[in-house]
Amino acid sequence: MWIVIKYKNRELNSLKENLIKTLGDKIEFCLPKIKYQKNVRNKLRSIEQFILGNYAILYHEKLVNDLELQKLKYLKGLDYVLNNFKHNQKEIISFINYCKKFEDESGYLTQGFFENSLIKNGKFINGPFTDMMFSIISQKKTKLKILIGNLVTTISKNTGYLYRSI
Repeated sequence: MWIVIKYKNRELNSLKENLIKTLGDKIEFCLPKIKYQKNVRNKLRSIEQFILGNYAILYHEKLVNDLELQKLKYLKGLDYVLNNFKHNQKEIISFINYCKKFEDESGYLTQGFFENSLIKNGKFINGPFTDMMFSIISQKKTKLKILIGNLVTTISKNTGYLYRSI
């Protein structure tokens, strides 16, 4: 069964080790992440970021049993297990499949994951407009017409710039 957990900051590796000790080694983790380049102190740095923050999705066949779930509550590195995961299995599996659909060969999400025809406002994650917010004026197959402040510009969707909705 799939469950959603929140883990403590910087304790993901110790939590993984504790989960393997408790449940066994057949645990599947879903930790969707992106990789982008950012200019930090005039140096280009490669940054990895989990899109779910401190949340992770994991699967193990033993998690159907309530006793096994009770054991998880006291693991080092775990904040809590989200409730109602039993009723939301279809949605969790749908999200995982959506993430896998937009992963590249290295396991990082591509911009296609963030593209949604319903978004109106966004924020750039990388590129020359890093951390700038914009409004979408129009979308075409390969181009995006946006408004940044008072500047109207068109960018190609194939440039590799990452943005997310706000």
